Amino acid sequence: MMLAGCLSPDTGPSFTAAPPAVTPQPAAMPAPRPLPSKASLALERYYERLQASLLSKGLLRQDRGGPDAPFTDTMLTRNFRAIALGEEYVRGSGLTPSRGGDARVKKWQKPVRMAVEFGDLVPVDQQEWDTRQVRRFAARLGSITGHPINMVQGGANYHVLFATHDDLPATAERIRQLVPEINGAALNVVRTMPRGIHCLVMAFASDNESYEYETAIAVIRAEHPDLLRMSCIHEELAQGLGVGNDSPLARPSIFNDDDEYALLTRHDEMLLQILYDPRLKPGMGPEEALPIVRERAANMLGGRI
Repeated sequence: MMLAGCLSPDTGPSFTAAPPAVTPQPAAMPAPRPLPSKASLALERYYERLQASLLSKGLLRQDRGGPDAPFTDTMLTRNFRAIALGEEYVRGSGLTPSRGGDARVKKWQKPVRMAVEFGDLVPVDQQEWDTRQVRRFAARLGSITGHPINMVQGGANYHVLFATHDDLPATAERIRQLVPEINGAALNVVRTMPRGIHCLVMAFASDNESYEYETAIAVIRAEHPDLLRMSCIHEELAQGLGVGNDSPLARPSIFNDDDEYALLTRHDEMLLQILYDPRLKPGMGPEEALPIVRERAANMLGGRI
């Protein structure tokens, strides 16, 4: 009889010993998130108080402009001239305030590809909320203008940077990466950003002779409470499309430093619709542009509210 198997000649049957038990190691804990500085916490408290104060005065309205804020086609044309044809800053000189006067039509011709980035100290839940708001507002801007505006994962040309006070030096370096030729004074404003600047946007053409935007960067303070942060999203993302100035006469409008309105109004939507009329070309001066603006405004309003 033959037995099939493998036996040791002098010790009997052989068994393979089980490997020694391995004690599972606990998963590596993620590095703790850095804590905000005292300066950042102080800004957070300041903006909370500011928002509460503005709301108590009936400011930061969230309607699109009610019957208490009428405007006509003549007023809309006047406001377009101030906001879309005006210059808030001297062209090519960083953030040096302009002395006023007419400029030229500035707008995008290429599709706008928008993406958000966050500083290291922006809380994760806030990042999720902000991303949703930017996505929704980008879709709204595309619907208003008829221009392709979409959120992308890569290859962005419109960068929306949310940053705390502590993130600002790194944010400035990120902007330098995105626009290496950026004016040093403008970069320094981002790096040191006084609390009076709630948020800002910078839009760039290929050179100082061009009025067709190719890149834009918005910087929004993460210390703002939700409504002020949403207001920054509305104002800066819209201004980066070409309605870049403010006017004390514009009402109802977020393009006015009086803080009456927090969010884009019907009046502001009309400004964007006029700007993205295909007949208005980048670089047009007032003589060419205003007849088109008057015609569109009259068609929209016909001299009525």
